[in-house]
Amino acid sequence: MDQDTPEEVLAEFKDRRLGVGGLLQIAAGTGLAAYAVWVGVLMPGFRRVPLRLQVPYLPASRVQVKNVMTLLKGRSGRIADLGSGDGRIVLEAYRQGFSPAVGYELNPWLVRLSNFHAWRAGHSGKVSYLREDLWKVSLADCKNITVFLAPSVLPLLQEKLMTELSSDALVVAGRFPFPGWTAYRIEGEGADRTWAYNMGAQRQPGTHTQQAAEASSAQPDVRTKP
Repeated sequence: MDQDTPEEVLAEFKDRRLGVGGLLQIAAGTGLAAYAVWVGVLMPGFRRVPLRLQVPYLPASRVQVKNVMTLLKGRSGRIADLGSGDGRIVLEAYRQGFSPAVGYELNPWLVRLSNFHAWRAGHSGKVSYLREDLWKVSLADCKNITVFLAPSVLPLLQEKLMTELSSDALVVAGRFPFPGWTAYRIEGEGADRTWAYNMGAQRQPGTHTQQAAEASSAQPDVRTKP
């Protein structure tokens, strides 16, 4: 899952027959790889989302991807990676039998880079990378969610997941756990740690998340009417 060096990429292409589409993919992938990192860190989505919802791009390591797949073992069906970056988790999920495998990423350069990686792996057209705002996408039909996002956005994402996901859905978070949620399984150590959350368990009466949801719904509408 780790990024190849430029020398490794060029060596691979020397042994492959490339058409027009392939040449375009090379131009997109190799020329944008370094720039995608800069754009992902400094200008996620070209500032189309509020600052507090922006998430810097930091690719998942080989160990992190392995831990995610371990927590997803035995499951199948649709999977969505929220803030999919360079697409490596979506690609590995497809290899493990998940379909459709979809990544939502607002940064156009990272979407292009993801498609380049899928093409290199021979899975172009078999996985999907959509340039869409994850906050505006409906996840109601998704049973498997993966998330590698900054701690500042996790509380807001919790509200979205509680509202849209069914009780049999599974959420896997990497690097940072969801505050107040109880993971039924944890894989890895340190920066490679990942957490698996069963949505049904988060809705049990008495849980921190359920209490917060009930308190929020009980608040009266005090907005001033025009």
